[in-house]
Amino acid sequence: MNPFAARRARLAASMEPGAVAVLATAPEVARNGDSDYPYRHDSHFYYLTGFTEPESVLVLVAGQGEAPARSILFCREKNAEREIWDGFRHGPAAALDAFGFDAAFPIGELDAQMARLLADVPVLYYAVARNAALDAQVARWLQAVRARARSGIAAPGRTQHLLALVDEMRLLKDETEQGLMLRAATIAGAGHVRAMQAVRPGMFEYELEAELLYAFRKGGAQFPAYTPIVASGANACVLHYSANNARMRDGDLVLIDAGCEFDSYASDITRTFPVNGRFSDAQKTLYELVLVAQAAALRAIVPGRPYSDVHEAALAVLAEGMLDLKLLDRASYGSVDDVLAERAYTPFYMHGTGHWLGLDVHDSGSYRDLDAAGKPSRALVPGMALTVEPGIYVRPGPGVPERFWNIGIRIEDDVIVGEAGARVLSGAAPKTVPEIEALVAQR
Repeated sequence: MNPFAARRARLAASMEPGAVAVLATAPEVARNGDSDYPYRHDSHFYYLTGFTEPESVLVLVAGQGEAPARSILFCREKNAEREIWDGFRHGPAAALDAFGFDAAFPIGELDAQMARLLADVPVLYYAVARNAALDAQVARWLQAVRARARSGIAAPGRTQHLLALVDEMRLLKDETEQGLMLRAATIAGAGHVRAMQAVRPGMFEYELEAELLYAFRKGGAQFPAYTPIVASGANACVLHYSANNARMRDGDLVLIDAGCEFDSYASDITRTFPVNGRFSDAQKTLYELVLVAQAAALRAIVPGRPYSDVHEAALAVLAEGMLDLKLLDRASYGSVDDVLAERAYTPFYMHGTGHWLGLDVHDSGSYRDLDAAGKPSRALVPGMALTVEPGIYVRPGPGVPERFWNIGIRIEDDVIVGEAGARVLSGAAPKTVPEIEALVAQR
C-alpha cells in the first residue's frame, strides 16, 4: 500500500493548509433489466487508494500547523447476507488496516461526517461540475455547515477543482506503474501474435477478436482496455470501426487495435498484417512508410524535447512519402513544408501520433505547459507514458493511385520516456514485414 499512501500524502501537501478534498469512485451502472455492466472503479480514486469496491469515497484533510494530514475512507459495511450474493467486501475496519487510512466509516455516515469535517475549512477540493449528483451533495454539506453559523462555525469560502492536481501526479509513472504497464503490454502483444497465427481468408473479423480476448484473459488481464478494433480491407480506413463482423478476404490487410487492462493499467497496441500472410507490393510500400514514420517519432522521444515533436517527426516522413507515392501532387505541393503548411496530408492522415497512457487508455494530464505563456507543448520528462501510432488511410478518390485504394495501416506501440529516450513496452508484438510474414506462415 506504500505507493497509494505516498500519493495521498503528496496530494495533501499540494493543497492549502487545512483544506479538505473529496473524491468518490465510479457508481455501478445498470445495463438492462436487473443486470449491471461489469464494474470498473474510478481511475483517480484508485490511483490514490488502491480500493476497488463501489460506493466508496476518499476524504483527505491537509495538514495545518502541528496537525498532520489525514486520509479517511467511506465504504460499504460488512454484510454477510450480501456477500453470499455479491462476494467479499472489506467493510471499514478491514479497509482501514489493509489500505493504510487514518480512519474509515460506513458510507451511510458520509453526510453527517462531512458536515463536521467541513467546519472552519478554508477550501473544499472536489470534482467540480463533473457530476450533478455530487454537486448537489456538496451543496447539502455546505448548507449543513452554514446552518451552524450562529455557533461561530464557518463553511469553506471556496471550492476548487481537485482532478487537475491528480492529473499532474498521474502523468509521471513510478516504477510500480511502469511494471504493470509492461505486463499489460506483454499480455496484449501475445494476443496480437495469436491473432496473426490464427488469421485465414474467409474468417470473420469477430473470430480474430475472440482469439485476442482469449489471449488477454488467459494471460491474466482482467478486461480489454477498450472495445477491440478488428478492421479488414476498407474497414481499416474507419478509425474507430468496431462492428468486427465482416468476412476477411484473401488479399486484404487486417488492422487490429486492441489492448488489455492488467491491475487497472491499460495497454494499447495496433498491428496491421495481411490476411493471407503476404503483403502485396502496394501494401508493403505503404506499410514500410508508416513504419519509418513511427521510427522517426520514437527517435523524437527525448527528455526535454516538446511532446509535439513526436507528431511532427512522424508527419514529416508521411508527407514526404505521400508526395513520392503520388498520393499528393507535387505540382500542387512542391515540398514537404507546403504539405504541412496547408495540411494537405489530412485526407490520408487525420489523427495525432499518440496520447498519454496509464490507468486510462487516453490517460489524464495536459499536453501543454499550463504554467507557460501561450501554453506551448510541454516538455517530455522521464516517467511519462504514451503511445506512438502513425498511420495512413487511403480511400478511393480522384487522383488517388488505384493500387492504394482501401488500404488502411496503423502501427502503435506503448512507450515510457526514459532517461536515454524511448523505452518500448510492446515489443512482444512483431511489426516488421519479414517478422510478420514469418509469423503468419507458421500457422
